[in-house]
Amino acid sequence: MSGPGGRMMMGPVERSMDFKGSGRRLLRRLAPERATLWLMLAAGVLSVAFSVVGPLILGQATDVVFAGVVGRGMEDGTSKAEAIDSLRDKGDGGLADMLSGVDFTPGQGIDFDAVRDVLLVALVVYLAAGLLMLVGTRLSTRVINRTVYRMREDVQAKLSRLPLSYFDRSKRGEVLSRATNDIDNVSQTMQQSMGQLINSLLTIVGVLAMMFWISPLLALVALVTVPVSVYVATKVGKRSQPQFVQQWKSTGKLNAHIEEMYTGHALVKVFGRQDESAQAFAEQNEALYEAGFRAQFNSGVMQPLMFFVSNLNYVLVAVVGGLRVASGTLSIGDVQAFIQYSRQFSMPLTQVASMANLVQSGVASAERIFELLDAEEQEPDAEQEPGQEQEQVGLSAGQQNGRPLGQVSMEKVAFRYDPEKPLIENLSLSVEPGHTVAIVGPTGAGKTTLVNLLMRFYEVTGGRITLDGVDIAKISREELRSRIGMVLQDTWLFGGTIADNIAYGASREVTREEIEEAARAAHADRFVRTLPDGYDTVIDDEGSGVSAGEKQLITIARAFLSDPVILVLDEATSSVDTRTEVLIQKAMARLAHGRTSFVIAHRLSTIRDADVILVMESGSIVEQGTHEALLEADGAYARLYRAQFAEAAVEVE
Repeated sequence: MSGPGGRMMMGPVERSMDFKGSGRRLLRRLAPERATLWLMLAAGVLSVAFSVVGPLILGQATDVVFAGVVGRGMEDGTSKAEAIDSLRDKGDGGLADMLSGVDFTPGQGIDFDAVRDVLLVALVVYLAAGLLMLVGTRLSTRVINRTVYRMREDVQAKLSRLPLSYFDRSKRGEVLSRATNDIDNVSQTMQQSMGQLINSLLTIVGVLAMMFWISPLLALVALVTVPVSVYVATKVGKRSQPQFVQQWKSTGKLNAHIEEMYTGHALVKVFGRQDESAQAFAEQNEALYEAGFRAQFNSGVMQPLMFFVSNLNYVLVAVVGGLRVASGTLSIGDVQAFIQYSRQFSMPLTQVASMANLVQSGVASAERIFELLDAEEQEPDAEQEPGQEQEQVGLSAGQQNGRPLGQVSMEKVAFRYDPEKPLIENLSLSVEPGHTVAIVGPTGAGKTTLVNLLMRFYEVTGGRITLDGVDIAKISREELRSRIGMVLQDTWLFGGTIADNIAYGASREVTREEIEEAARAAHADRFVRTLPDGYDTVIDDEGSGVSAGEKQLITIARAFLSDPVILVLDEATSSVDTRTEVLIQKAMARLAHGRTSFVIAHRLSTIRDADVILVMESGSIVEQGTHEALLEADGAYARLYRAQFAEAAVEVE
């Protein structure tokens, strides 16, 4: 279906893949709260039982008042039978039939003591019903909040188990929408519908029982409109459900667009793309508006239709009940109670039907959450006996000062993102401990992919990678990554102090002296001390208040503090000026002693100082050697050097 949203807008024919299955799965998540649910159900049953008895008691009060009114107008000293016979003799047979069902005493007025007693009983009954409903509501709130709490925990744990490939192909805003908006919508849906739904269903059962108790005939009359209500709810629900699914999909897409535009707002302005960004936002906002309008309108039709059916029920009960009173079969109090019951019967039916839109919206969000929870996870770590991998890593290549050496070998490694498109094939490489390896090559050559394989962000599809002679596939990811310090081109800081951000790289509690030492090693100490609060300066997750180069220095200090066996620098010095880069290179030379370093960079000094330079093209290493040796070979590196580094060399020299 075309529309203002363009291709981002889906047609209403798209339905929930498994609405019933997702609904049942959502209910199964309540299982850990089974005991509380039983208590809530018991409170609900007792509350409804007291509530449905109330109209019958009030009907008795009405009968007492009406009997007093009738008796006061009769001649004192006669019996009820004589008074009725007198009316028949006067030709008032209809009135006589009606009064035959009234328990009155001729000559006596309203018994206010009896009315008081009945009303006190009604007050106690309704008070008990209200208190029990309060208990049920509190238990329901506890059940729902605990269930949503566990769901958030499951989503958080799931996100930590998902492979990097999932996030590469998913928009961050879409993932965030599932983890926040959809969970909030499920919580809101359950809060507004679960307790009310249970209460409504119990009320329907209780009221129906009381209606049959008072008059089976009137009960059957009241049930005539039930099939109409079910038909209306079913038809409207089928029209609304796909719209709610589309509404939350559109919400996720809009959130993804907003997140992308916000994080890249500087580039949007630099390239003058504000109008295009605003247009894309307007299109997706229009798509969300259309989906939301259709969903809410279709579901909103439910309530007026159900009120119309409820009024039909009211009219039928009033007419037939009046005829029954006129015939003396029922008392006025019974009919009054029955009319209240008919309203109580229609109201929960209307509420259940009206809650259909909430339930549909909530289940649509739950299905999106379950899609995330069902996503394919990264392969689990190989099972090993406690301490086995540490012994293998430590003993296979020996240790230096009690720590692994950092020898890395790649043996006929193969990898592909797309099974049909090979990226790396039959790649072999051996890196000695303490060596610095620079990886260069054109975009898409596989430089970053090589590092991702070393970090086990992706698993190799062929061959193997070893660390100190041990296949990294046999080392847990946590253990492997604890040995590797990584600094990316895109800096990541979190809201907190600078000291906290640097300490984030440590796997243990560190002292302020260790933090400052790492900052000095990264040449971050000088600029940190110029800030108003020094290391206690609070920055936000965007790093406001510090420059791009300073943010990079903080992340490098973080990597130094982790004291890794292997350093991975992916364009780590691209955001610092030449002077700062020289200082970092000196610190790197000192800190890289005894560590294996992989550097993906285009800066001339980094490449010149490397022990080995790898030149990659199309996923293969086409050349390797030192800077001078590769220039003498006049191959791919020499061409790359002349094309990319000649001007930089002139500037530096």
